[in-house]
Amino acid sequence: MAFSLDPLSVNTPSLATPSPIKFSRMLFLALAGACLPLSLAPFDWWWLGVLAMAALVAGLDRSSAKHSFFLGWIFGSASFLTGVSWVYIAIHDFGATPAYLAIPMTAIFCIFLGVVPALFCYAYSRWVRDGRGGRILGFAAIWVLCEWLRGWIFTGFPWLYLGYSQLHTPLSGWSPVVGVYGLSFWVALSGAALAQFLIAPNKNKLSSAVPLLACALLFGQGYLLKQTEWTQAKDVAPLRIGAVQSNISQEKKWAYTQYWATLELYDQASEKLWADADLVIWPEAAIPALYHNAQSFFDYIAERAAANDSALITGVPTRFDENMYNSAMVISGGEGIYHKQRLVPFGEYVPLGQYIHGLLKIFDLPLSSFSRGGAEQSHLAVKGWQLAPSICYEIAYPDLIAQSALGSDVLFTISNDAWFGHSIGPDQHMQMAQMRALENGRELIRVTSTGITALVDHHGNIRSRVPSFTETALRGEVHAREGSTPFTRYGSTPIILLCFALILAARIWPRQSPRPS
Repeated sequence: MAFSLDPLSVNTPSLATPSPIKFSRMLFLALAGACLPLSLAPFDWWWLGVLAMAALVAGLDRSSAKHSFFLGWIFGSASFLTGVSWVYIAIHDFGATPAYLAIPMTAIFCIFLGVVPALFCYAYSRWVRDGRGGRILGFAAIWVLCEWLRGWIFTGFPWLYLGYSQLHTPLSGWSPVVGVYGLSFWVALSGAALAQFLIAPNKNKLSSAVPLLACALLFGQGYLLKQTEWTQAKDVAPLRIGAVQSNISQEKKWAYTQYWATLELYDQASEKLWADADLVIWPEAAIPALYHNAQSFFDYIAERAAANDSALITGVPTRFDENMYNSAMVISGGEGIYHKQRLVPFGEYVPLGQYIHGLLKIFDLPLSSFSRGGAEQSHLAVKGWQLAPSICYEIAYPDLIAQSALGSDVLFTISNDAWFGHSIGPDQHMQMAQMRALENGRELIRVTSTGITALVDHHGNIRSRVPSFTETALRGEVHAREGSTPFTRYGSTPIILLCFALILAARIWPRQSPRPS
């Protein structure tokens, strides 16, 4: 067998002859794409992620680059239509957009996101698939780079990453080392290896099993890494937490007639927690008013907290120098304020807002003109603890959280997941938060208005939670940890550089045969 740059590849018959796109192939890839989100929360059928990748590799076999782009678009659009169609709830139920507009808007959003997998398939088929080396590794590398690209372009939409499917498998032991992108690499690599094994001629079956064996070894190594304690418990008493889950529906939250009832709810709920909690936490934008407009109420609450030697952190909109921020603020028992850095398009800011404000109510939601917080912000300091804050959507950004985790005692995130309604969105969001705890070897506090409100240990496991869509409070303890994981120190940079190197190597190595046009 000829020398191969890719240690996990075998020579296969020429794939140079393109075949026309058949409806059966389009349907096959649409079904495969629709199955991909089932590997994630709340279903957690992790093996479906591997099968979806295998189906994609097989579906692109012998397709021209142009055809591959179209097939990838079908695959990606089906994935997002299945996995993130909950945006319809925000557009229709809370954005007051009629169904006849909300449905096509949701479809357009998901189909637009499908362009990224389409670009991936085009690049794979044109520059990697038919090369002498790098076919399997190149597939995984390009997939990861496309996930990474989707995480920052247009402020990013880091949803449906393959790596999240491995949160509860032995492979998760790699998470503190390579992060969620590294786990995505393994899923894509395993799918490509499986596809190559299945489509290889019988005479090549033995050699084509080598990549599968390598993937299995990496999977098993993850179990050994799970036994490694990358961070250490600090010799301090645990922090007693009281988290208020208000369960105020989104349609009532910003209603002026509900304002005083909201203040009373948080007052009474906190009164039951002061005596037993070192720190009471309210969710994102708990009080539906700018901080300075509710100053007298916060002064009163600060007095109640101080009288019980307790601290309070809340999410609250703030205004500084004519700029409005979505913030998390220490009201009593410490100091610090954090302004959200990663804003949700059309939810917290409107791109080209001067042109489209007023077209639909979805573009005129309450407080949809926030400014971004600065990149260099301090931790929130509470009773000698350093809390690494993030607000809602930000927990989905692995490198943002890793940067904040340095020097912190515990991770802390607040959210308003009422926008998701009764959908799979909150479970997906919670899974991302669990992965951040695992990547950084830190316990995590998550407080939301409707759920999922929970405490997560440093292995990414939910230690305690309260039922969603109930007015209740979570009581528990978190433990401070020190030290850092490799991912906390280096972030996603190593795996991204590796992917670029693999693609470059696959690109410059001689091809087996002319690629299809």
